[in-house]
Amino acid sequence: MKFTTEIRDQIAIITSHVEKLDALHAPELKGELVRVSKEGTKYMVLDLTESRYCDSSGLSAVLIGNRQCRDAEGHFVLTGLQPSVEKLVQISQLDKVLTIVPTASEGFDLLVMEITESELNASDND
Repeated sequence: MKFTTEIRDQIAIITSHVEKLDALHAPELKGELVRVSKEGTKYMVLDLTESRYCDSSGLSAVLIGNRQCRDAEGHFVLTGLQPSVEKLVQISQLDKVLTIVPTASEGFDLLVMEITESELNASDND
């Protein structure tokens, strides 16, 4: 499998197993992100630790995941950026749009805290 998804505590952790996130693999990633979103998951972590290269079609797939979560009032976190991928994200100024943390476990923890905080705020408003 090129992409695997694990859902824990309302959070989908999607892991890329492709070295190049390019026009060949981006459509499959887009499909996975949309599928997970349609199943009702609005919090996602995308782990690109194994992806050493990314082109504009790969970035487009990442942005689809971000938009899916935002539209569902959730949150999208990008993790595991390798130096060349990180450089592309910075050049395209997506580091100002996306939440990026070093590891998938940090991304998961960030989302758990966010979910807990929103649940506490909701109960305070009741």
